[in-house]
Amino acid sequence: MSDASQTRSSAIKPAALWRGADKAILVTLAALAVLAFFDLNALGPVIASGFGSLAHTAPFILFAIFSVAYLKATGAEGLVAKAFTGPPVRMIVFAAIIGGVAPFCSCEVIPFVSALLALGAPLGAVMALWLASPLMDPAQFAITGSALGFDFAIAKTIAAISVGIGGGLITQLLSGTAVFSDPLKIAPVKSCCSKSSGPSGFDQKPQWKFWGEAERTAIFRETTLTNGAFLFKWLLIAYIFEAIMTRYVPAEFVAGFLGGEGVQPVILGAILGGPAYLNGYAAVPLVAGLMDQGMSQGAALSFMMAGGVSCIPAAIAVYALVKHKVFAAYLGLAFVGSVSAGLVWQAIA
Repeated sequence: MSDASQTRSSAIKPAALWRGADKAILVTLAALAVLAFFDLNALGPVIASGFGSLAHTAPFILFAIFSVAYLKATGAEGLVAKAFTGPPVRMIVFAAIIGGVAPFCSCEVIPFVSALLALGAPLGAVMALWLASPLMDPAQFAITGSALGFDFAIAKTIAAISVGIGGGLITQLLSGTAVFSDPLKIAPVKSCCSKSSGPSGFDQKPQWKFWGEAERTAIFRETTLTNGAFLFKWLLIAYIFEAIMTRYVPAEFVAGFLGGEGVQPVILGAILGGPAYLNGYAAVPLVAGLMDQGMSQGAALSFMMAGGVSCIPAAIAVYALVKHKVFAAYLGLAFVGSVSAGLVWQAIA
C-alpha cells in the first residue's frame, strides 16, 4: 500500500472498507477476534490448528491449482461440446461424466448451455451436466481425498456422475410433461466468469502443449494465481472454523443428530447441506470436523452432495436460464439423488 493510501486510510468508512476488502478474510479475522474476546487462551491453539491443517493439505492444494490451470490453458473445457452429440441417452451419460470431472464452475457454462437450449438440445443432457458439474472437479477431488480419504473422494465422484445420469434420464423421460415443456427463459445470460473458457472457448479442440502460445500461458499464470488465492482464503477460514467447532461443539450433539445408521441422519445431512454450505472446497474441512464429532459417512456424503448443488453459484447457473418449475425439479432431483447416494455409501462404507 502506498504512503498516500496509508494517509487516507483513517478517513475510510467501515462500509467502504468492507466493500473493498475480501469478505472471507474479514470473516476469518472477525471469528478470531470474537474467540480472543471470549477465550484468549484458545486463540493460539486454534490458529496453530488451522494453519497446521492447511500445511498438511498443501501438496494436494498445489496439485489442484496447477492441474486446473493446465486444463484451463489447454482449452480442455471444449470437450464439453462433445457431450451433446448422438442419441439422447449417450448424451446424458457423457454430459454427466464431463460435468463430474471437468474443472469449470457452474456459471461458466451459462452461455454455452443457453445456446444449446435455444437450439433445442435435450434438457435431459443439460440437466445431467448441471447436476454433476458443481459436485466434483480435479481440485475438489484432491482436497477431498486429502481430508476425508480417497475412498470418500472416489465415492463422491461416482455419486456425482450417478446423480447426473439419473436426473438426466428422469428429465428426458418427463420431457413431454408440463414441468419440462418450454424450459428456457427468454434472454440468454452472460457468464459470471471472466476469461473462463480460455482462448478456444467450448467449440475447439484442446491444445495440450499450450506453453508455445502467449495467450494460453497468460491464462495458466492468471488461473494459478486466482485459484491459489481462492483456495487459500476459503480453506483457511474452513480450517479455523473446524478448529473452533471441534473445540466447543460437543461430539454428543453432532452424533445425536447426524450420527448412527439409518435414513434419518442421511436425510438431515441433505437438508442441512444447503444452508450450511460455503463451497465445495471450504465444505471439506467442515465435514471432516463433523465426522470427527460423530457424523456418519452417509450423512457426510448427502451433506456435501445437496449443498454442492444448492449453493449460490450452482443454483444461479440454473435459475438464470430456466423457468421456476424446471429449477424446482433441479433442486428436487438433487435432493433425492443426494439422499440416495448417502444411503448407498452408508451401507457399503
